[in-house]
Amino acid sequence: MTKRVAILISGGGSNMVKLVESMTGDHPGRPCLVLANSADAGGLQKAKNLGVPTAVVDHRPFKGDRPAFEAALQDTLAEHKPDIICLAGFMRVLTAGFVTPWQGRMLNIHPSLLPKYRGLHTHARALEAGDTEHGCTVHEVTPALDDGPILGQARVPIRPGDTPDILAARVLGQEHKLYPQVLARFAAGDRTTIMLK
Repeated sequence: MTKRVAILISGGGSNMVKLVESMTGDHPGRPCLVLANSADAGGLQKAKNLGVPTAVVDHRPFKGDRPAFEAALQDTLAEHKPDIICLAGFMRVLTAGFVTPWQGRMLNIHPSLLPKYRGLHTHARALEAGDTEHGCTVHEVTPALDDGPILGQARVPIRPGDTPDILAARVLGQEHKLYPQVLARFAAGDRTTIMLK
């Protein structure tokens, strides 16, 4: 049974592109929607170019009313009937009211080796801490920020002279490999953790 996958983005959508490109052949998932929280998100045009339906639920008119924003998200998603939601650079914190009905069916990719460095500025924080390695994590989404069962991690070395931008680019390359692999397993019902070096 093929799973319908909705991908939520806020920016350029490079992880979204890799996910969409991976969902071919015998992959158990197919993209049904790319949804952004801003019409300016560069990933929307990339999704259209890939033949994936797109939608925008702009968060700005809902300033101060997160439940109303999330209700609008939910209404838009319902039109496309996804089985799985992938957060791919979606820069809005989602409350328990949105997450709980989707728990066990929603994935996120985070640019750190969780449980280290939840939240923002992960690359700078890893450098400031003097870490020797860094990476990314795909996890199931729970109401707690950047928490939930870990389904995959990819590690990268931290090298002398690394800046947050250099490190971010190295991690992004691993994100592009890890997220599609985890999604393929997850859509097939396999929650075995994947570890990439």
